[in-house]
Amino acid sequence: MAVALAAPHRDAVAAGERAVAAGGNALDAALAAAVMLTVVYPHQCALGGDLVALVRSPGGTTTAVVAAGTAPRAIDRAAATWTAVPRQGAHAVTVPGIVAGWLELARLGGNVPLRAAFGDAAGAADDGTRVSAGLDRALRARRAAVLADPGLRAVFAPGGEPLTRGATLRQPALGATLRRLAADPRDAYEGDTARALVGALRARGGVHTLADFARYRPETSPAVTREVAGRAWSVAPPPSVGPVLLGVARAAAHAGFEPAPARVVEASLAGVAARAAHLGDPRSGGADLGALLRLDAAPAAVGPEPRAAGDTVAVAAIDDEGWGVTLVQSVFQSFGAGLLDPRTGVVLHNRGAAFSLDPASPARLAPGARPPHTLCPVIVHAAGATVVAGCQGGRAQPWILAQLVPAMTDAARPLDGILARPRWVVGDVDLGHAGLTLVAEPGVGDDVAAAARAAGLPVARFPARDDAAGHVQVVRRRAGPAGPVLEGASDPRADGVSVVVGPSRTRHPEEET
Repeated sequence: MAVALAAPHRDAVAAGERAVAAGGNALDAALAAAVMLTVVYPHQCALGGDLVALVRSPGGTTTAVVAAGTAPRAIDRAAATWTAVPRQGAHAVTVPGIVAGWLELARLGGNVPLRAAFGDAAGAADDGTRVSAGLDRALRARRAAVLADPGLRAVFAPGGEPLTRGATLRQPALGATLRRLAADPRDAYEGDTARALVGALRARGGVHTLADFARYRPETSPAVTREVAGRAWSVAPPPSVGPVLLGVARAAAHAGFEPAPARVVEASLAGVAARAAHLGDPRSGGADLGALLRLDAAPAAVGPEPRAAGDTVAVAAIDDEGWGVTLVQSVFQSFGAGLLDPRTGVVLHNRGAAFSLDPASPARLAPGARPPHTLCPVIVHAAGATVVAGCQGGRAQPWILAQLVPAMTDAARPLDGILARPRWVVGDVDLGHAGLTLVAEPGVGDDVAAAARAAGLPVARFPARDDAAGHVQVVRRRAGPAGPVLEGASDPRADGVSVVVGPSRTRHPEEET
């Protein structure tokens, strides 16, 4: 079997290659990469984080797995005295969904036992990995938070200052946790791992219980699918922001492959307002799918959110049998809640920071509720090609993907060239601006800035390619004269690579001419 795989770190891609060599398909390759990323990219994803994914079967059915964490059942008691939702610390932590999400993905069609991925990652945690450029940037940006938490400090600043690029990062406690999960993945929710995490959270003032962890299950459902310019776009349902991406794509679309950049800007600004007005957890009455798809909202609904640079990783894989998977996993802000449990080596996310104390908000905090999610995987299927993609990029993920995915559906366009194009994002506090601002990389056209200014939006510039413009991972399966052709690309802003691996050889993009 041949598999195309893209991920933001070479060690993760290598783990996926080993899974394919053991008989794995696209699901197995993606899962192996995803587990390894919790070791090599712990500032962006961890066992203490969440996951949202899409799986396309060979029969053409696309399924969403939303492993978004839930608030503790006693959170209303804790919140009774709050004036704002905490951005850091134990109260910002919801029950981590990532391990349950992996289990569900494996159940949907994996060939290789998930314990192999856990074992592979455990070995890397024990032996040590090199600090990547991305991790180095995060350690510098979040130096104060890393040094303030004893768990983070012991792992990432063992000599008193944060590790730097190329240094060896060893995580023996995380390795031991991964080995426990290899024996029983539900240990994350019902065993020693869960007990340790609950104890660590309660010691820091949290109201989490073992029952909160034990009752956690991800949501598996049909993807939200709509036709856009003759192609079937599939996204995850709320609390994922995926429907906003669909709304933007539909509003900006025209008969060709790529909409005019100004139309994407206009649709994205409508998407910013729609997300603020209508995105939340449907299970607690906090989402309006139709309004998100229509981009219904008034600009006054827009409000700032916490800065979340370097928050996420995406993995994309597709094989020649027709399995495709895109998974996005995250700790929200870099290093999440600023907590690493020393007993397990697990970094805990701060997804709960996206809740609101306003009872009229779709993101209102409630026991067992899931916060609105920035994670936005997408699969687009057309007669000539299937595109599987995801990205890091905080709240900007829909606008990033809306700029790129239409071009990716053109089977004649090289994927790496599309990812290399300059791009823009829209945000406020998450991009370091007091109010809503369009921020563009060098080379973005004047028509984009003109569309933003026409809408009353300030325009700023990144000095060079920037992490905030997203790390996109994409694979594509297209028709060829001798059968399916698999391709992939990894964003040049990250530390990753894409491969096409099969029984006989592996092809890296840098080998191609």
